Amino acid sequence: MASSRSIGNPFPDRGWSWTLGLIVILLPGLSSLSCKHRYPAPAYDISKQAQSRHGMVVTAHPWATEVGLKVLKAGGNAVDAAVAVQFTLAVVYPEAGNIGGGGFMVLYRPGDGAHALDFREKAPLSAKEDMYLDAAGNVRPKASTLGHLAAGVPGAVDGMVQAHTRYGRLNWEFLLEDAIRLARDGFILTEKAAAGLNARAADFREANTRPTALVRSSGWKPGDRLVQKQLAATLERIAREGRKGFYEGETARMLLEEMQRGGGWISQQDLDAYTSVWREPVQGTYRGYDVFSMPPPSSGGLALLQLLELLEAGSADVHQQPQSTYMHTLAEAERRVYADRAYYLGDPDFVEVPVQGLLDDRYLASRWLDFRRDTVTPSSNIRAGEVPFRESEQTTHFSIIDKEGLAVSVTTTLNSDFGSKVVVGGAGFLLNNEMDDFSVKPGVPNQFGLVGAKANAIAPGKRMLSSMTPTILCKDGKPALIVGSPGGATIITSVLQVIMNVVDRGYALADAVAAPRFHHQWKPDTLWVEQGFPDSVLHRLRSLGHQVVSRPPIGRVDAIWVSPDGSLHGAADPRGDDHAAGY
Repeated sequence: MASSRSIGNPFPDRGWSWTLGLIVILLPGLSSLSCKHRYPAPAYDISKQAQSRHGMVVTAHPWATEVGLKVLKAGGNAVDAAVAVQFTLAVVYPEAGNIGGGGFMVLYRPGDGAHALDFREKAPLSAKEDMYLDAAGNVRPKASTLGHLAAGVPGAVDGMVQAHTRYGRLNWEFLLEDAIRLARDGFILTEKAAAGLNARAADFREANTRPTALVRSSGWKPGDRLVQKQLAATLERIAREGRKGFYEGETARMLLEEMQRGGGWISQQDLDAYTSVWREPVQGTYRGYDVFSMPPPSSGGLALLQLLELLEAGSADVHQQPQSTYMHTLAEAERRVYADRAYYLGDPDFVEVPVQGLLDDRYLASRWLDFRRDTVTPSSNIRAGEVPFRESEQTTHFSIIDKEGLAVSVTTTLNSDFGSKVVVGGAGFLLNNEMDDFSVKPGVPNQFGLVGAKANAIAPGKRMLSSMTPTILCKDGKPALIVGSPGGATIITSVLQVIMNVVDRGYALADAVAAPRFHHQWKPDTLWVEQGFPDSVLHRLRSLGHQVVSRPPIGRVDAIWVSPDGSLHGAADPRGDDHAAGY
């Protein structure tokens, strides 16, 4: 299942032994692997499946996977590997890997249980609820998505420091070593990476106040080397000084100067005040598995548990039904859950989120009373339910497990691809555009079509709602499935379908990840489908009343399955350059 593409070694002083099979083949003049291009694509040895006994890493980029695996083999645990992967992705996968964004980590250690780390970005302390509205109260185009004002206070570096402080085993500087080298010496661009940079070149030019390494006047080609020396210097400061290397000193100075040049609102007070938060994971059960996922301000874990419990209790035989009935049932459940998400979910430090109420058996049963297998319930007829009490698509996910059974599921993001498109002058890292994940105006959709209410309104120091759904399923106190995905609003449904493919439908993990996916999010009232579904199934769905629309790939799930015999099975999504490796 491995393709014949390899990546070039940017570390000539180290030799090739540590790269574990990532062997570059530069192909000047050879067109057999890239007949669609004038220039040959670099050949990456990307494995979509891997099996091992001692450790497994699955990420969105081959270099990140191999760096994480190197850490495990050096005696590090899964958290050490996660730290190394996070910083490596900031270099080799700038679409979503980051130090200028944030995310969520769910981990499970046998004997210790599940824990969740919230390193989501925050609104600046100067933020206002109406900061993206004009004098007439209308949303200003692009204000919350492109440029300096779109950026929330980054949490990624603080999150990695906190995770390493509590669970890390290896030296902090060692964990950043390869990310620094990849930034300083460069790495080879894949076809997808070159195309992504070229597609956003105009946005980079519009948003930035200083030249950036991400823009090339002649455009990028597969096989080009991306060198980011300013980013390397920033990573070196973080390696030497830890949290202070980002939130204070030289890096902070450059970030604040960038804010001043571009009209952004992040201040030194924001940087000083930022802290990640350890939270209790949301927990449920599904078909004999314990399910642990991310609590608010992520909507993902709560929505996932609602969906699983709705489908297990209200439609227990759904996985045995014909494909069209299966898709119809999941879509109807998704309508109801996304309606709840829009109304009730927000930052629990600011609003009372009714977690237990939304998971209450009687409440969920009431949500399913009007479900019909022979017709749709129009989204216009669905509102958020009355609970018993109150309480991008460019993201990236990675899954890791070590030889001691410590499992880590991390989803991290800049929000949309390349975030706000702003690269901090002199520091070389991208800033997020996570402010768009707030309800910029209640009832008005964000860039992913999601609507929100007062619970997710902008407030100073508040964390914006997210769909990120890092998840771990356990059996008999040990990890069984580590899973997550990028994809904005589609993250939750991508994770749901992979879980159901494995647990209910008996798919091998690689098949569960590769299977075509579909998505409904209440509003707009649309059932989006990937290519791969039979015409007869789509015709049946339309006859039930679904507005079926084909769309590009949904999600990029990177997952690990632990077999009952203890063997580890990694599956990297074929929709991207994702890579699985173990030892």
